[in-house]
Order: sequence, then structure tokens, then C-alpha cells
Amino acid sequence: EVQLQASGGGLVQAGESLRLSCAASGFTFDGHAVGWFRQAPGKEREGVSCINTSDGRTLYADSVKGRFTISSDNAENTVYLQMNNLKPEDTAVYYCAAGPRSLLLRLWATNEQEYSWGQGTLVTVSS
Repeated sequence: EVQLQASGGGLVQAGESLRLSCAASGFTFDGHAVGWFRQAPGKEREGVSCINTSDGRTLYADSVKGRFTISSDNAENTVYLQMNNLKPEDTAVYYCAAGPRSLLLRLWATNEQEYSWGQGTLVTVSS
């Protein structure tokens, strides 16, 4: 059974940093795409960042460019999201997803794509 565990969230003040981790069991990230998505209260889920673990290509939402960095450790089967200079508008539950690049792009483009989302990790940024 494929399971993704997102962790590392917490309560921080604006300007501070957090590092989220997405660890997989029953699935190997290597060769697949892994992405971070978030859902703020009352809003739809949105893509934050994705990485192709095979070639390192990345994708970032405009709202996080220059502040967030996604990376993968294939040996540890973990993908990280380093979040710097956090803003109150970054407050959300963050989820990770993994699979073929085409799936991650569909998840990025629409909320109509079915996917079994894990529990997520809550990031709260106070002003």
C-alpha cells in the first residue's frame, strides 16, 4: 500500500522558516514526480511546488518563487520543501502527492483530478 506522510508543519511568525518532509512507504519516489499542494481555510487546494526526481526539474507557484525550495533525497525516499520568509498567506494544510509527471500536472491544473490525499501537515504563520 502506498502511503505518503507529510510532516514538519507548525506555528511560526512571519519571516521565519519551516522545512516540510514527505516520506513514502510502499512507493519509490525515484523516477516519479512529487509535489506539494496546500489548502487554506475556505479556499481550494492549490499547487505549491513539484519536482521530477529523475532529472531535478522543478515547478513553483508564483506566490512562493524565491522563498520556497523543493528538493529530493532519493536515498532517503523523501522530498523536502524548505519554506523561508513565510507569510500569513502561506497558512494552510500542506499535502504531498507523488506519481507520474502527468498526474502531478493534472493535480496542479485542476481540483477535478481524483487522488487519495494523505493527512497533510498544518502550517500556521502569524503576523
